[in-house]
Amino acid sequence: GMMGAGIAYAQASKGIATVLKDVSQDKAEHGKAYTAKLTQTRVDKGRMTAEKQAEILARIQPTADAADLTGCDLIIEAVFENRELKAKVTQEAEPMLAPGGFFASNTSTLPITGLAKASRDAKKFIGIHFFSPVDKMQLVEIVKGKETDDETIARAFDYVQALGKLPIVVNDSRGFFTSRVFGTFVMEGIAMLGEGIPAAAIENAGLQCGMPVGPLAVIDETSLSLSVHVMDQTQADFAAEGKTYVPTPGEALARRMVTELGRAGRAAGGGFYEYPTEPGAKKYLWPQLKPLFEKSDAVWTITDLKDRLLYRQAVETARCLSENVLTSVHDANIGSIFGIGFPAWTGGAMQFIYGMGIDAFEARAAELARQFGNGFALSDAVKATIRQFQPVY
Repeated sequence: GMMGAGIAYAQASKGIATVLKDVSQDKAEHGKAYTAKLTQTRVDKGRMTAEKQAEILARIQPTADAADLTGCDLIIEAVFENRELKAKVTQEAEPMLAPGGFFASNTSTLPITGLAKASRDAKKFIGIHFFSPVDKMQLVEIVKGKETDDETIARAFDYVQALGKLPIVVNDSRGFFTSRVFGTFVMEGIAMLGEGIPAAAIENAGLQCGMPVGPLAVIDETSLSLSVHVMDQTQADFAAEGKTYVPTPGEALARRMVTELGRAGRAAGGGFYEYPTEPGAKKYLWPQLKPLFEKSDAVWTITDLKDRLLYRQAVETARCLSENVLTSVHDANIGSIFGIGFPAWTGGAMQFIYGMGIDAFEARAAELARQFGNGFALSDAVKATIRQFQPVY
């Protein structure tokens, strides 16, 4: 898919020989064509020679045969967010590793420790989470499973640096750090829609507080249907553990968009936005959002909308630090800016807390929790963590 194609481009452009395996030769060739397209743009602008482009393309071997992976030092699985499929691909590809090689999953949400159960050597299994589009996004989240050894972490770190990207290392958890916090941003925005707040106001609040795009626009791009698939996998995992998974208001509305209204996101033709096909035409909010969700008596202020989007992410980041998913304020700040698009003016999600002042942040979070739910609630443990990690200047 597109993620694998992007990783192949990132590797080949840095001199790394790459085997691009897909379900068919045509799909694999299509993946290689992505690199041809990106490099052709540079050639056309005089920023790359045709010879250099040919060198990069020659480093990518497209194939439908897993045997062509034989001898690879690193194999990265980048298939759909489905535990069974990932296990199947792992067991098919992992035996092809070179002696001493290691295996990575590009999963964005599924815990690495669970995925490593399909591996023949969990010590050499790690998460390497790229962000889409790979050619533009600098951050890479390295996820350490419970059994992942230090050598594998170090090799993954070196690999990410060899690609010219920014690595952060996080401990294992559902959604890890970036996907977990990103999820709070989009689901808070969708929840606002369900409360009857106009979609345009939600999107403008996202832009005004400094996010690159509004929450409804970004979930369209990443795919509403993918969010529903992640929810389904989460529900299945909870059920296997004898637990009940209760969806948030945002998640419930996202599911309704996909299953009842047939609006699965941009790739499926439309989600919260319409995407006209005429040349030069711009996307616009789906007109049916107004009669379906907007309420004339909804009470809101732009300040509340902006604070909900920022504080919800900051609270979740502090929780990740408290739970040892994150181990440093530095990784929290770098990861939030470069992985999620948290506003750069804040200095990052944790620095946002410290910049506001801890007492002021806690007071506003408590106010938001009373009005808008436990997503903003700070436990005593999280409050203690915020103070424990406060930078000393």
